[in-house]
Amino acid sequence: MNGTSSPDGGGQQEPLQRADETDELITAVKDLVIPFIRSADEDAATKKGGHGLQQSGKGPRTVLVEHHAPKKLRQLLDVSLPEEGQGKDGMLRMVQEVLHYSVNTWDQGFLDKLYAATTPVGVAADLLLSSLNTNLHVFQVSPALTVIEKQTSKALAAKFGFKGQYAGGVSQPGGSAANQSSIVIARNNLFPQTKANGYGGRKFVLFTSAHGHYSLEKAAQMMGFGSNGVRTVAVDERGCMKADVLDSMLDEAKKAGETPFYVNATAGTTVLGSYDPLDKIADVCKKHNVWLHVDGSWGAPVIFSEKQKHKLKGVERADSIALCPHKMMGIPVTCTFLLGKDMRKFHKGMTLPAGYLFHTNADEDSEGKDGSAVDTESADAHPSQEHDPQEIWDLADLTPQCGRRGDSLKLALAWTYYGNAGFEAYIDNAFASVAHLASLVESNSNFSLVSENPPPCLQVCFYYNKQSGDGCKDRNSEITAQVSKALIPRGFMIDYAPGEDGKFFRVVINGQTRKETVEGLVKGIEEVGSGVKI
Repeated sequence: MNGTSSPDGGGQQEPLQRADETDELITAVKDLVIPFIRSADEDAATKKGGHGLQQSGKGPRTVLVEHHAPKKLRQLLDVSLPEEGQGKDGMLRMVQEVLHYSVNTWDQGFLDKLYAATTPVGVAADLLLSSLNTNLHVFQVSPALTVIEKQTSKALAAKFGFKGQYAGGVSQPGGSAANQSSIVIARNNLFPQTKANGYGGRKFVLFTSAHGHYSLEKAAQMMGFGSNGVRTVAVDERGCMKADVLDSMLDEAKKAGETPFYVNATAGTTVLGSYDPLDKIADVCKKHNVWLHVDGSWGAPVIFSEKQKHKLKGVERADSIALCPHKMMGIPVTCTFLLGKDMRKFHKGMTLPAGYLFHTNADEDSEGKDGSAVDTESADAHPSQEHDPQEIWDLADLTPQCGRRGDSLKLALAWTYYGNAGFEAYIDNAFASVAHLASLVESNSNFSLVSENPPPCLQVCFYYNKQSGDGCKDRNSEITAQVSKALIPRGFMIDYAPGEDGKFFRVVINGQTRKETVEGLVKGIEEVGSGVKI
C-alpha cells in the first residue's frame, strides 16, 4: 500500500500514488473481464444448435461454466491466503481462476435463476459505486447518493401510483430484507406499543399465498412470531391467492383470539410466476384493517411495460411494495427497493435515537431543526396527518441495518442510460421469448407444459417425457434431475421445482434471451433426454 510519509518519519511527505495504482489494476482486471464477456457474445450464435462450443479446461467446459463438485473445486481453486503479499501478479492469478471456475451469467445458456447477466452500464455503475465506497447511512458522508436514492425511490414509487407528498422508498439489501422491513413497519404502525414493549401477550399472525416466498417464514422466525405464525392461503388453478379464503382466514384468526395485522400478496411467484389479485386482496385488507404488502421482488418491474402492467391492477392500494431491479431489469446484484405511499410510516416504524450517528442536519432547507433520529416516546415518533416531521435525510433512520451501500445509484444510472422506453423494450423482449418457449413446449409431444401459455411471468415450467402410473412422481423427478445435470456440459443451466407429479423444469428467461436460444434448449433437452434411463 502507498505510504503517507518518508521512510525516516520526517521531512517532506511522499506523494500518494493511489490513482496510478488503481489505473494499473483496473486496466489489468478489465483485460481479463472483457474477454470473459466477449466469449459469451461469440458463443451466443451456437445455442440454437443445442450445444455450446467446447472449451479447454480440467473437465467438460463451455463458455457457460466448467462444472466441478465442491470438493474437487476446492482442490482446483487456489485460495491459499499468504503471509506476505503477492502483489499484482498474485491478485491477477486469483482473478483468472475466479473467472475460469465461475458461471458466466452473460452466456445465453444461463436460464437458471430469477436473475441473469447485468448490462454494460451496470458494470460501469458498479465500478463507480465501488470507487466511491460510500456508506449511505447519514447525509453528511453521502450527500449526492442520498439525493439520488430519494429521487429514484420517489420516481419508482410514482410508477406504482404512489404519488402523494409523502410517497417514496428506500433501498434494501435484497427482497427478503425488504419483506422483513415491511413487517416491522406494519407492526410498529398498527401497534406502536410493540416497538418498545414487545408483544404483550398478543399472538400476531401474518398471511401469504401458499406459493409465496419463504422469506415470510424466515422473517417470522427472526421476529419471534414463529414460522407457524405465517398462515398460507390457498391458491387457484393458476397459482393465485384466493381472496375469499383470505377473508375467512382473517375472521377465524380473530375468533381464535389471534392478532392478524399483515397480508403479503405476491406479484410474480417464485415457481409459476403468478400474480395475486391485488384489488380483491386490497378489499379484504381494508375490511379487516390490516397492512397490505406486495412482494413484487420478481414480477413488479412489469410496471414499465404497457403490455404487461395490467397484471398489477390495484397495486396502488398497497401500503408497501418490494421489488428487485437486479432480477427482471438487469441491474447488478443487489438492487432492491421497499416503496411506500407514506414514508412517515416508515420513519415511525424504524426510527431510533442514536446520538453518536445521527446529528443535526441543518441547512437552508431545515431551518436549523434537528434532523436526527427521534426519541420513540416523542411526538415525532408517531407522525400523523396533522404533524409533519422534517424530511429524513439520514437514510439509516429508515432501515434495520446501519451500513448501507448506495445500490440505488445502479438503477439511477441505468434509468438515465436506457430511459423508460429502454426498460420497456428489455422487459417486452423477455416476455416475447418466454411466450415462444411455452409455445415450443406446448406443441411438442415429448413435453408437458405446466405453465399457462403465455406464462404470467418470465419462467416456463414443464415436464419432459412425463410418466404416469405407480411411481410416476419419482420417475419424473429422476428424468428432470438427470436432464438438468446433462445440460450443463452442453452450455445450458436450468432449474427445477417440486410438483404434484414430481419435479419439473423451471426455465427462467431474461431480457437478453434470444428466441434462438430457447429453440436450442428444447433441442438439447430432447437430445440428452432420449438417453436417460429410469
